[in-house]
Amino acid sequence: MSEEIEEKEESLFEAPPIAEQERMVEAILFATAEPVTVRELEARMPHGSDPAEAIVYLRKRYEGRGVAVVRVGDAWAIRTAPDLGFLMQRETIETRKLSRAAIETLAIIAYHQPVTRAEIEEIRGVSVSRGTVDQLLEMEWIRFGRRRMTPGRPVTFVVTQSFLDHFGLENARDLPGLKELRAAGLLENRPPPGSMPQLGEGDVDAEEETEEGQNELFED
Repeated sequence: MSEEIEEKEESLFEAPPIAEQERMVEAILFATAEPVTVRELEARMPHGSDPAEAIVYLRKRYEGRGVAVVRVGDAWAIRTAPDLGFLMQRETIETRKLSRAAIETLAIIAYHQPVTRAEIEEIRGVSVSRGTVDQLLEMEWIRFGRRRMTPGRPVTFVVTQSFLDHFGLENARDLPGLKELRAAGLLENRPPPGSMPQLGEGDVDAEEETEEGQNELFED
Protein backbone atom coordinates (compact mmCIF):
# COMPACT_ATOMS: atom_id res chain seq x y z
CA MET A 1 0.00 0.00 0.00
CA SER A 2 2.79 2.41 0.93
CA GLU A 3 4.58 1.65 -2.37
CA GLU A 4 1.48 2.63 -4.35
CA ILE A 5 1.25 5.93 -2.47
CA GLU A 6 4.93 6.66 -3.17
CA GLU A 7 4.44 5.92 -6.88
CA LYS A 8 1.45 8.28 -7.03
CA GLU A 9 3.43 11.04 -5.26
CA GLU A 10 6.34 10.63 -7.68
CA SER A 11 4.00 10.84 -10.66
CA LEU A 12 2.75 14.21 -9.44
CA PHE A 13 6.25 15.64 -9.91
CA GLU A 14 6.99 14.10 -13.27
CA ALA A 15 7.72 16.65 -15.97
CA PRO A 16 5.14 16.98 -18.77
CA PRO A 17 6.00 15.43 -22.16
CA ILE A 18 8.43 17.56 -24.21
CA ALA A 19 5.65 18.33 -26.71
CA GLU A 20 3.58 19.83 -23.90
CA GLN A 21 6.59 21.77 -22.62
CA GLU A 22 7.06 23.14 -26.13
CA ARG A 23 3.46 24.39 -26.11
CA MET A 24 4.02 26.02 -22.72
CA VAL A 25 7.14 27.85 -23.91
CA GLU A 26 5.27 28.95 -27.03
CA ALA A 27 2.40 30.33 -24.95
CA ILE A 28 4.72 32.24 -22.63
CA LEU A 29 6.75 33.80 -25.45
CA PHE A 30 3.60 34.82 -27.34
CA ALA A 31 2.06 36.42 -24.26
CA THR A 32 5.19 38.29 -23.16
CA ALA A 33 6.33 41.41 -25.01
CA GLU A 34 9.82 41.36 -23.50
CA PRO A 35 12.33 38.54 -24.11
CA VAL A 36 12.21 35.78 -21.48
CA THR A 37 15.22 33.94 -20.05
CA VAL A 38 15.40 30.17 -19.58
CA ARG A 39 15.47 30.70 -15.82
CA GLU A 40 12.23 32.69 -16.00
CA LEU A 41 10.66 29.94 -18.10
CA GLU A 42 11.71 27.32 -15.55
CA ALA A 43 10.09 29.35 -12.78
CA ARG A 44 6.75 29.39 -14.62
CA MET A 45 6.69 25.83 -15.89
CA PRO A 46 5.97 22.61 -13.92
CA HIS A 47 8.70 21.08 -11.80
CA GLY A 48 11.23 19.08 -13.81
CA SER A 49 10.57 20.86 -17.12
CA ASP A 50 13.46 21.56 -19.48
CA PRO A 51 12.58 24.80 -21.33
CA ALA A 52 15.99 24.91 -23.02
CA GLU A 53 15.24 21.63 -24.79
CA ALA A 54 11.69 22.76 -25.55
CA ILE A 55 13.09 25.88 -27.23
CA VAL A 56 15.21 23.72 -29.55
CA TYR A 57 12.10 21.91 -30.79
CA LEU A 58 10.09 25.14 -30.96
CA ARG A 59 12.73 26.88 -33.11
CA LYS A 60 12.71 23.99 -35.57
CA ARG A 61 8.92 24.06 -35.78
CA TYR A 62 8.97 27.76 -36.66
CA GLU A 63 11.66 27.49 -39.34
CA GLY A 64 10.40 29.06 -42.56
CA ARG A 65 7.30 30.52 -40.87
CA GLY A 66 6.21 34.15 -40.66
CA VAL A 67 7.55 34.44 -37.12
CA ALA A 68 10.66 32.97 -35.57
CA VAL A 69 11.96 32.11 -32.11
CA VAL A 70 15.03 34.32 -31.72
CA ARG A 71 17.67 34.75 -29.07
CA VAL A 72 18.12 38.21 -27.58
CA GLY A 73 21.16 38.31 -25.31
CA ASP A 74 20.52 35.58 -22.75
CA ALA A 75 16.76 35.54 -23.37
CA TRP A 76 14.28 34.34 -26.01
CA ALA A 77 11.40 35.94 -27.89
CA ILE A 78 9.04 35.38 -30.81
CA ARG A 79 9.59 37.99 -33.50
CA THR A 80 8.65 38.63 -37.12
CA ALA A 81 10.85 36.69 -39.56
CA PRO A 82 13.74 38.94 -40.68
CA ASP A 83 12.83 38.75 -44.38
CA LEU A 84 9.28 39.94 -43.61
CA GLY A 85 10.29 42.95 -41.56
CA PHE A 86 9.23 45.31 -44.36
CA LEU A 87 5.60 44.38 -43.65
CA MET A 88 5.91 45.96 -40.21
CA GLN A 89 7.52 49.16 -41.48
CA ARG A 90 4.40 51.26 -41.02
CA GLU A 91 4.12 50.26 -37.38
CA THR A 92 7.79 50.77 -36.55
CA ILE A 93 8.45 54.19 -38.14
CA GLU A 94 9.68 56.62 -35.49
CA THR A 95 8.06 60.06 -35.40
CA ARG A 96 11.33 61.60 -34.28
CA LYS A 97 14.91 60.84 -35.20
CA LEU A 98 17.94 60.53 -32.96
CA SER A 99 20.36 63.41 -33.34
CA ARG A 100 23.71 62.63 -34.93
CA ALA A 101 25.41 63.21 -31.58
CA ALA A 102 23.12 60.65 -29.91
CA ILE A 103 23.64 58.11 -32.71
CA GLU A 104 27.41 58.50 -32.48
CA THR A 105 27.38 58.14 -28.70
CA LEU A 106 25.19 55.05 -28.89
CA ALA A 107 27.36 53.53 -31.64
CA ILE A 108 30.55 54.10 -29.66
CA ILE A 109 29.07 52.40 -26.61
CA ALA A 110 27.83 49.48 -28.72
CA TYR A 111 31.16 48.91 -30.47
CA HIS A 112 33.53 49.70 -27.59
CA GLN A 113 31.60 48.54 -24.50
CA PRO A 114 32.32 48.72 -21.68
CA VAL A 115 33.38 52.33 -22.28
CA THR A 116 33.70 55.36 -20.00
CA ARG A 117 32.41 58.84 -20.76
CA ALA A 118 35.98 60.12 -21.14
CA GLU A 119 36.67 57.40 -23.72
CA ILE A 120 33.50 58.33 -25.62
CA GLU A 121 34.64 61.96 -25.72
CA GLU A 122 38.12 60.94 -26.87
CA ILE A 123 36.69 58.91 -29.75
CA ARG A 124 34.17 61.57 -30.79
CA GLY A 125 36.62 64.43 -30.34
CA VAL A 126 34.02 66.56 -28.53
CA SER A 127 32.42 66.64 -25.11
CA VAL A 128 29.37 64.46 -24.55
CA SER A 129 26.24 66.20 -23.35
CA ARG A 130 24.89 64.84 -20.09
CA GLY A 131 21.42 65.13 -21.62
CA THR A 132 22.33 62.68 -24.36
CA VAL A 133 23.54 60.05 -21.89
CA ASP A 134 20.53 60.59 -19.62
CA GLN A 135 18.07 60.18 -22.49
CA LEU A 136 19.76 56.99 -23.73
CA LEU A 137 19.53 55.66 -20.19
CA GLU A 138 15.83 56.59 -20.02
CA MET A 139 15.22 54.79 -23.33
CA GLU A 140 16.89 51.76 -21.70
CA TRP A 141 19.21 51.34 -24.67
CA ILE A 142 22.29 51.74 -22.48
CA ARG A 143 22.97 51.03 -18.82
CA PHE A 144 25.75 51.49 -16.31
CA GLY A 145 28.44 48.82 -16.38
CA ARG A 146 31.16 48.05 -13.86
CA ARG A 147 33.41 50.80 -12.63
CA ARG A 148 36.97 50.79 -13.94
CA MET A 149 39.68 49.91 -11.43
CA THR A 150 41.54 53.11 -12.29
CA PRO A 151 41.96 56.44 -10.44
CA GLY A 152 38.54 57.91 -9.80
CA ARG A 153 36.89 54.55 -10.60
CA PRO A 154 34.90 55.95 -13.56
CA VAL A 155 31.64 54.23 -14.43
CA THR A 156 31.32 52.46 -17.77
CA PHE A 157 28.39 52.17 -20.17
CA VAL A 158 27.12 49.11 -22.07
CA VAL A 159 24.14 48.47 -24.34
CA THR A 160 21.09 46.72 -22.95
CA GLN A 161 18.95 43.77 -23.96
CA SER A 162 16.29 46.27 -25.09
CA PHE A 163 18.81 47.73 -27.56
CA LEU A 164 19.59 44.28 -28.95
CA ASP A 165 15.89 43.43 -29.19
CA HIS A 166 15.04 46.69 -30.97
CA PHE A 167 17.65 46.10 -33.67
CA GLY A 168 17.08 42.33 -33.92
CA LEU A 169 20.52 41.36 -32.62
CA GLU A 170 21.44 38.28 -30.62
CA ASN A 171 24.44 40.04 -29.09
CA ALA A 172 26.70 43.03 -29.73
CA ARG A 173 29.01 40.88 -31.89
CA ASP A 174 26.25 40.84 -34.52
CA LEU A 175 26.58 44.58 -35.13
CA PRO A 176 27.44 45.45 -38.76
CA GLY A 177 31.00 46.35 -39.69
CA LEU A 178 32.27 49.78 -40.71
CA LYS A 179 31.92 49.01 -44.43
CA GLU A 180 28.27 48.04 -43.99
CA LEU A 181 27.57 51.18 -41.96
CA ARG A 182 29.16 53.45 -44.56
CA ALA A 183 27.34 51.65 -47.39
CA ALA A 184 24.05 52.23 -45.58
CA GLY A 185 24.89 55.90 -45.10
CA LEU A 186 24.90 55.54 -41.30
CA LEU A 187 28.55 56.47 -40.86
CA GLU A 188 30.31 59.48 -42.34
CA ASN A 189 33.95 59.61 -43.39
CA ARG A 190 34.99 62.04 -40.69
CA PRO A 191 38.55 63.09 -39.82
CA PRO A 192 40.25 61.15 -37.01
CA PRO A 193 39.51 62.36 -33.46
CA GLY A 194 42.98 63.80 -33.02
CA SER A 195 42.50 66.21 -35.93
CA MET A 196 39.20 67.60 -34.64
CA PRO A 197 39.09 70.75 -32.51
CA GLN A 198 38.66 70.09 -28.81
CA LEU A 199 36.00 71.89 -26.77
CA GLY A 200 36.44 73.27 -23.30
CA GLU A 201 35.06 71.57 -20.24
CA GLY A 202 32.00 73.83 -20.21
CA ASP A 203 31.22 73.34 -23.90
CA VAL A 204 28.96 70.74 -25.47
CA ASP A 205 28.39 69.52 -28.97
CA ALA A 206 26.81 72.36 -30.95
CA GLU A 207 24.38 69.95 -32.56
CA GLU A 208 22.87 69.18 -29.15
CA GLU A 209 22.37 72.85 -28.17
CA THR A 210 18.84 74.17 -28.79
CA GLU A 211 17.83 77.83 -29.08
CA GLU A 212 16.72 77.72 -25.46
CA GLY A 213 20.14 76.42 -24.42
CA GLN A 214 18.82 72.98 -23.47
CA ASN A 215 20.27 69.69 -24.61
CA GLU A 216 17.89 67.40 -26.47
CA LEU A 217 18.27 63.90 -27.72
CA PHE A 218 15.70 64.11 -30.51
CA GLU A 219 15.27 66.29 -33.55
CA ASP A 220 11.92 67.03 -35.11
